[in-house]
Amino acid sequence: MSRRSAGVTARAFDLPKSLRLTLLSGLLICGAAWAARAQDDGEMIVSHGYSFYGDLKYPADFAHYDYVNPDAPKGGEISFARLGTFDSMNPYTIKGRAGTLSWIPYESLLADGPADAYGEAYGLLAESVEYPADKSWVIFHMRPEARFSDGSPVTAHDVVFSHNLLLEQGLPSYAAAVKKRIPEAEVIDDHTVKFYFTEGISRRSLIDQVGGVPVWSQKWYEESGARLDESRLETSPGSGPYMVDTVDVNNRITYKRNPDYWGWDLPVNQGRHNFDTIRIEYFADDAPAFEAFKAGEVTFRTEGDSKKWASNYDFPKVEKGQVIKADLPDGTPPTPSGFVFNLRREIMQDKRVREALALGYNFEWTNESLQYGLFRQRASFTQDTPLMATGVPEGDELALLESLGDVVPAEMLTAEARMPHSSSPDRLNDRRNLRQAMKLLDEAGWPVGDDGKRYNADGEPLTIIFLFNTAAEGTLGSVIESYVKNLVAMGVDAQLEKVDPSQYTLREREFDYDMIYDSYSSFLGAGTGLMQRFGSSEAAFSTFNPAGLASPMIDAIIDAALFADNKTDEDTALRALDRALRHEFFMVPLWYNPSYWVAYYDEYEYPDPLPPLDLGYLDFWWFNAEKAETLKAEGALR
Repeated sequence: MSRRSAGVTARAFDLPKSLRLTLLSGLLICGAAWAARAQDDGEMIVSHGYSFYGDLKYPADFAHYDYVNPDAPKGGEISFARLGTFDSMNPYTIKGRAGTLSWIPYESLLADGPADAYGEAYGLLAESVEYPADKSWVIFHMRPEARFSDGSPVTAHDVVFSHNLLLEQGLPSYAAAVKKRIPEAEVIDDHTVKFYFTEGISRRSLIDQVGGVPVWSQKWYEESGARLDESRLETSPGSGPYMVDTVDVNNRITYKRNPDYWGWDLPVNQGRHNFDTIRIEYFADDAPAFEAFKAGEVTFRTEGDSKKWASNYDFPKVEKGQVIKADLPDGTPPTPSGFVFNLRREIMQDKRVREALALGYNFEWTNESLQYGLFRQRASFTQDTPLMATGVPEGDELALLESLGDVVPAEMLTAEARMPHSSSPDRLNDRRNLRQAMKLLDEAGWPVGDDGKRYNADGEPLTIIFLFNTAAEGTLGSVIESYVKNLVAMGVDAQLEKVDPSQYTLREREFDYDMIYDSYSSFLGAGTGLMQRFGSSEAAFSTFNPAGLASPMIDAIIDAALFADNKTDEDTALRALDRALRHEFFMVPLWYNPSYWVAYYDEYEYPDPLPPLDLGYLDFWWFNAEKAETLKAEGALR
């Protein structure tokens, strides 16, 4: 599935994950060696694509991405379930709950990056990109044939309009970050647009940032009077391969392939966008969603519940081979999910309290007793990659940390990278860990009272509100309930507040919780999105920073990564960032699955091998009509 910039779309609908120009005849070709020489000579760079260091996997005349099937047939439908509700088709606002994939009709100057090359982008609405070696500005030369679904042309005026609309009416954290870095956007002519970048700042996430902005129709917004910051069901025409077909609020959304899509022949689109329709069915929770899959009402399922994966896929359609159950490789670092502490709350600012609360989580018992032993324990924000910090800091990493001065605690220079505590798998209540936790709470000024509960010197109870979305019930609910039991055993007044999806969304956006099950983003490269997720300047209001983390040390390390002028120094800084994030301890790391668990009706096919950076079931899988007819003849599908 394509992966949109977290800064642009609402976090709940950033369909995970990655990375993000095809040259017409006669334009300059930019390979890695040429780009490096051009920068050395201070020359202008004109290219069919962009990466920060100038190296691109695909040449200007590439026909298609290596991993796709360029002859994949077009047709058929893929359908899947979503839990909860939706009341909007505008994913660019914090108001309302946007429908799944509601961003899919819109395109940007640069295409989403290939799933086999991190940090690269090739032309979509733009046919080439031009910039000086110092990256002080960029010009995009657009494809004159690009059209919105209503037939109107996509122009540079629409690009600048969309950029400014996001700054005026988009997510506050996005607007705050971009205004500092991109002071001006200019229409040169109908198909040429120029962006200027602020002097003295990192050159990272500038060209790819403006290249990734969704482009909307200025004409539609001006005629309709619609705003980007409002919840609405009406949608503007997009220029992408899919368009909204039907919307049944809280029940169903259907997208259809645009037969008149302007970009079918582009190299970046070959072997992709293969389904005629994409249908999303909404359910209150996962029990009816799973039954709908078994009945064939939805045909594709990604599984995250270990209990279901271990014991519920034994129904006849699986045994007959009509439904395929597959464990597919995932080459990306796992999403850093966990029990997040809200550092905006005074009670959570004492690290001893956070460490004590963390000791209530027993991964070993949880994994063996509730999750069938199928998960691994996560420690890092860059788990199982070369960017994962290990041992004590040494060499270049140690030198970097020492160069940052007093913002780096002395103990971090000599201590091993923080790892999760271990627990006994034999019982939920690990007595050794609970004794340690209670000692920490005593030291933090929360002794046990006569009633067995903990109070501070003012007689206030140690109350922890854990916010939970009822749509996520199932094994996750059991895990959190077990965790809360251990907190209560410590004398904590731990309250699990289960709320419906709409209330959950509202309270999550208002940071109305002490703890929450939530996620951050893993990282494989440096970008200013790191500031949006982990930086201090936007911590008070960024919906991408549920903990409200605000650390001068983190800010300084991110700056070092952003200003690194070679890959080695960048990786060193990112390894230090992983170490520092773990040291700050704003989340209890939980578990991860190193692969994708998927189940689907045997009417879909995919490239073998899959690319490392995306499962891509909505992107480059395809429909086999003969297999579909067989399933219908056998009664597996209607």
